[in-house]
Amino acid sequence: MRPPSEPYPPIEPYDAGMLDVGDGNLVYWEACGNPRGKPALVVHGGPGSGCKASARQYFDPDRYRVVLFDQRGCGRSTPHAGDPATDLRHNTTPHLLSDMERLRRHLGIERWLLFGGSWGSTLILAYAQRHPERVSEIVIPGVTTTRRSETDWLYRGVGRFFPEAWERFRDGAAQGARCGDRVESAGAGGGDLVAAYARLMDDPDPGVRERAAADWCAWEDAVLSMEPHGSANPYGDRPTAARLALVRICAHYFSHGAWLEEGVLLREAGRLAGIPGVLIHGRQDLSSPLDTAWELARTWTDARLIVIDDAGHKGSGRTRAEVIGALDRFAR
Repeated sequence: MRPPSEPYPPIEPYDAGMLDVGDGNLVYWEACGNPRGKPALVVHGGPGSGCKASARQYFDPDRYRVVLFDQRGCGRSTPHAGDPATDLRHNTTPHLLSDMERLRRHLGIERWLLFGGSWGSTLILAYAQRHPERVSEIVIPGVTTTRRSETDWLYRGVGRFFPEAWERFRDGAAQGARCGDRVESAGAGGGDLVAAYARLMDDPDPGVRERAAADWCAWEDAVLSMEPHGSANPYGDRPTAARLALVRICAHYFSHGAWLEEGVLLREAGRLAGIPGVLIHGRQDLSSPLDTAWELARTWTDARLIVIDDAGHKGSGRTRAEVIGALDRFAR
């Protein structure tokens, strides 16, 4: 018998496809579980990470119709952002929100539960505020809203805890001088560094792109290095093509403020009224500090915030148990 806090057994999709979303993009999607079950959409992080098979195991396969998809440019979607020839002009937050709606209509779903964390939570909140009538519930493990202030914290402010690693990250951006960047001193803001990396990831020299991706991932891993759970190098251990796509898409989104007005997802959280939500956040999350989740929960009164004291961005056994518990309750 499966303990209530343990993942459900691995399952395979009963259906999958490539959805033409326009602009030359095909988005991979798959459906798992019960075709007549409660619809749920998994919104992956990154941006640019791609969906993972392990996400299927949070859902009771007898009660959920689980839909997963790879956002534009990553995973099995094409064209892949790891290829420098792939144009990212049509890869923005508004494009991804439109893709989600197109997928919902394609699958004939009226309303669905939204599940995802980190960048996925930003996309979930943006979608739900635009289409509240299409959302039944929301479960978010790891809240971010991709404010420019959050980006500046992740790529500059948190460097006070890891000065050696941040200096290497900053110096890696200095390669951007060949691309016309000006990253000159320890005072460079997170936005400046992200913009420099975005240009490095478009450099025609593959060696420059690979070095920039490695430097970016080393920094991301350093920020998570004090967390007691999870793998040591969740960013750096990815296959080369996946790492290139991740960093290129991340830098592209974060250098543009994710095409969102600063603070809009917190300011407009009242639009989520009537949508039940569960926010699960690790107190030790240095990459996405708890205050964003706290602010969101204060405005979105239908959401319950659960703080996990022994977890960070990578989560923990208790994080998993709270996620599964929330999804099981919503299935009923």
